[in-house]
Formats: sequence, C-alpha cells, structure tokens
Amino acid sequence: METRARYALIGLFMLAVILASFAFVYWLENKGGFGERETYRIQFESPVSGLLVGSAVLFNGIRVGEVTGLALNTDAPQQVIATIAVTQNTPIREDTQVSIEQQGLTGGVAVTLTGGISTTPLAVDGGAPTLIAPQGVGQDWTQAARDAFQQVDTILQENSEPLNEAIKNIEVFTDALARNADRVDGILAGIERMTGGGKASGTLYSLKPASDLPPPPEQAPEWKLIIPEPTTLLAFNTDKILTQPAPDESLPLDNARWSDSLPILVQAKLLQTFENAGYAQSVSRTIGDFPGSFQLTIDIRQFHVVTEGEAKAEIALWVKLMDPNGEVLDARLFETSAPAPGSDARAYVDALSAAFDKMEAELLDWTTTKLDSAPVPPVTVEPPDPGEMPSDLDDLPAPPPPTP
Repeated sequence: METRARYALIGLFMLAVILASFAFVYWLENKGGFGERETYRIQFESPVSGLLVGSAVLFNGIRVGEVTGLALNTDAPQQVIATIAVTQNTPIREDTQVSIEQQGLTGGVAVTLTGGISTTPLAVDGGAPTLIAPQGVGQDWTQAARDAFQQVDTILQENSEPLNEAIKNIEVFTDALARNADRVDGILAGIERMTGGGKASGTLYSLKPASDLPPPPEQAPEWKLIIPEPTTLLAFNTDKILTQPAPDESLPLDNARWSDSLPILVQAKLLQTFENAGYAQSVSRTIGDFPGSFQLTIDIRQFHVVTEGEAKAEIALWVKLMDPNGEVLDARLFETSAPAPGSDARAYVDALSAAFDKMEAELLDWTTTKLDSAPVPPVTVEPPDPGEMPSDLDDLPAPPPPTP
C-alpha cells in the first residue's frame, strides 16, 4: 500500500512538471518576447558607433523590439544596414523618423523611432520594408566635436594671412591708444563737462520763486499764458552749477548740483512766481491746457558765477512775448547780478538765487503789464480749400437771378 502511494506522488509530480513546461512555453510565445514579430530594415548613411545586435528599439520612448542584424552595404560601403524586429501592430509609417540615442552615460545605444502623421504603411520593395535614416544620425558628440574643430582649423588655415594682418593692426591701435591715453582721458572729461554726464554726487541745490510780489489782482485776467521750457546752449543745459574763471572758460562746482537741469528748474520757478502772484488759473507749461493763448519764450544766455576778481552771480535771459497767432508783441533782455558773500558753493548758490529772485519780480511785472494792455486778437483759421468742400453742397439750389 505504501509503494502504491509513492508511485502516485511521483506521477503527480511528473504531471505538474509537464503542465509547468507547457505554461512556460505558452508565456514565452505570448508574453516573453518570442511572439510574432515584424521585420524592418534601416539604412544608415553614416557610422553607427555603439549599435549592437540586441540593442533596444524604442518607438516614442516605448520598447517595441530589438536589433537582430547589422551589415555593411557592399554596393555602397558608406551605408550600414540594420535589421530590426518589432512587435506586431507597431505603427511604423512612411514618415516615421529614425535616430540613434545614447541610453544614459554608461548605457548602450538604442534605435529610436518617432511616429509621424501619415496613415500610409511603409512600402515593401522586394524584401523587408526599409526606413532611411537622416545623414549624420549615428554621429556621437565626440565625432561632432572633432568635425567642428576640423572645420575651424580649415577656416583658420584658409584665412591665416588676413588674421595675421588683423592682429598686427590691433597691436598698432593699442600702442597708439596707450601713447595717447592722457589725451583720451581729457577728451572724455571734456565731453562729460559739456553734457552734464558723470555720476551725480554732492549737495543738491534749488532756486526759489520770487519773494517780493505785488498784491494779487481782484479778478482773473482775460488772457492765458504758456511758459514753455527755456532754450539755452549746451553748456547751461545741465544740472551743474557753473562758474566762470575767465570770459571764455566755464567750470562746474565740485560736489554741488542743481536739483534738476537748469532750463526745467527756471521754468518751474517762474510758473510758481506767477501762481503765487495770483495768476494760477492763467498760466501753464503746456499749450494743450490753453489753446490759442499767449506764450512767454525764454532763452538762457548767462547763469553762472564770475570768480575773476570779486565773485558775483550773473544772469541774462532773452524773453519774447508772443500773441496767439505767433506774432511777437515785445522782446527784452533781462540782466541782473548779485555779489557772492563767500567763495564756497553755498555762497555761490545764494548769489545766484538772489539775482534770480530780483529778475523773477521784474519779469512778472513786465509780462503782466504787457498782457493787460494787449488786445486779444482772434485766432487766425485757414479757410478750407474749395476743392475739399463737401460734395453735398453741389445739391444746393442755385441763387435766384438778379431782378432788373
């Protein structure tokens, strides 16, 4: 009885082994990579370093097969023919792109396929369907670097003479620049002085509106006045406070500047003077506020401190008063001066402020007197061109004939 039990166990064991063998073969055929495959050929026009039989084939990043063969084309030695086997129903079309990709720094090389948009299957021409890889697709980065350096070397060899001449010219230029370094520094410093450039530093000073003003008018005047930004030479169009050591020389004060460029500062303080005198509703800086108004144009001729002898501030403004049609009503040169109480920046600024305060009051009185006595002329409007008259005027009835 025991012998029969052992034989029964052995029989069951053998039956289990046979069933497991069938299950393993079934798994290999369907799940383990030995199912039905499709074969394709890939034609490379350049070396494919690192590609081996058994290398992976990826389609859109998913592994679909492997390389099953590599061979040289005996009719075209520059070509490499690779045979790949991929799973059935892999969507390889006629516009599928082929490339070779390095799998990490130490990994192998894989053939990568990128799906296209075509729905036409790859054509079969007397054998397995063939994909054509682009030129240079198998070139690694080291080969690409070698080719690039070789191209650079070729360019340098072909242009060696012009390069040598250019290097010699650069040497001559740098030598000349070194010999004239002091002159270049002087030129740059002169340009900086003329344009008001350079790093802003030092104390900032400002002008003030006139302090001694007449009483405001009882009612607002009928005239409107525009005070645009004054014009001046480049030397005064800056925020630097200028001194005049000699009649033909100007130097800026060290560590002292106006709070804005001089023309803008003069414009702002004159506007404040008119506003403080009771004309706030009648003056503006832009013509858009008061169309068809009078204008007070100013040209700054002098605005500096003469340091030759006893220091004194000198200011000269050429002023024109124009009517709404652009006709000059009157013009006058305003000149004034004030002694400087010292020789430092504070004393020079105080002298300029005192001179400007006196000139503001004179300019206010002169301008308002001229405007109060000047009639407001009508603004001239150009008549329309008869050729541009509206076409609907042609439909108006003709005038009646004169009565005898």
